[in-house]
Amino acid sequence: MEGPRKFVWDTTYACPLRCVHCYSESGRRASRQLAPVTMLRVADKIIEAGPELVMLSGGEPVLVPGILDVARRLADAGIDVGVYTSGWSMSPALAEDLASVVSMLAVSLDGATAEVHDRVRGRPGSFDRALRTLAMLDEVAERRPFTFGVDCSVLRSNLHQLDALCTDVVRRFPRLGFAYFGPVVPSGVASRAGFAETELLTEDQWRELAGTDRLTRLRSLVGPAVAVRVNDNLDLQMRPGRADDWSTYGAVQIEPDGNVRAMSMYEGTIGNILTDPPAVLWERALARWHDPFVVETLTAVRTPAEWAAAARRIDERFGTAEDRRRFARRAGGRRPGDQIMDVPPPIGTPRTA
Repeated sequence: MEGPRKFVWDTTYACPLRCVHCYSESGRRASRQLAPVTMLRVADKIIEAGPELVMLSGGEPVLVPGILDVARRLADAGIDVGVYTSGWSMSPALAEDLASVVSMLAVSLDGATAEVHDRVRGRPGSFDRALRTLAMLDEVAERRPFTFGVDCSVLRSNLHQLDALCTDVVRRFPRLGFAYFGPVVPSGVASRAGFAETELLTEDQWRELAGTDRLTRLRSLVGPAVAVRVNDNLDLQMRPGRADDWSTYGAVQIEPDGNVRAMSMYEGTIGNILTDPPAVLWERALARWHDPFVVETLTAVRTPAEWAAAARRIDERFGTAEDRRRFARRAGGRRPGDQIMDVPPPIGTPRTA
């Protein structure tokens, strides 16, 4: 392979939610968001690398000024573009615009009820906002070909609601195209000590979720029109034995300011896409994946709790001094009294006096 097949671009760390499992710790730190013209430069560098797919994530990407221009620049170059959104900040106008540009749009839905989803997502009303966004997208898809669906991060808190999510939510939207389920991996605040013991799936739960019986059942509940995928997410662990060659994963992570991570679930940057040639960044990514410390640390992993401990070790090894100060704050996750910062209205929303 000459370069990454996929880029995951966290376009901002600004976010209206405080998810208990957030890999990027969005909303808990500075947004590090680039100006629209600079984001187009990042898009051009991505195009130079020649990936098949770019996923725009965050934080909340639909809050980013110029995000439509970025998506259009990538799509015009023949790259598939996907967007992950919480649905909190969607507007009808933005839904229409996104449908004209992106290949797919995934709405995060982490429960079949407001009680469960809102607790996982850290803000009351987030379940209703997600459903409202799905309704907008369903209406758009009635008028034009457009693929949208739900992406569920599975924890112990919501594992019991997967069937109900399919029957009570997914089936409400006749043009919804996919439902993806994957266990939360120990990254960001989900790697903190104690979280694995209370929220990460147990080994047995992890195995059952990714089994054929679960997949068959979920498919039967949503019907043949909805593509159902249950991923064990172990490719994100990136330990020896998961693939003949780690480079087959073929993805790198771009932080909002253009810094590049070699391993999306672990801290430690290897350069900046605005200043370093994509080919050089890819060589550094491969070198990081094969770093003896990384290999030794991940080879020993057998359980979710061990994976969380390994993630903390890798983060400490390759993170900056600023990163380590943030790691020290991870232990509390989202605490009572945390403030949900105000965010601008979604792009395309008319402003009123």
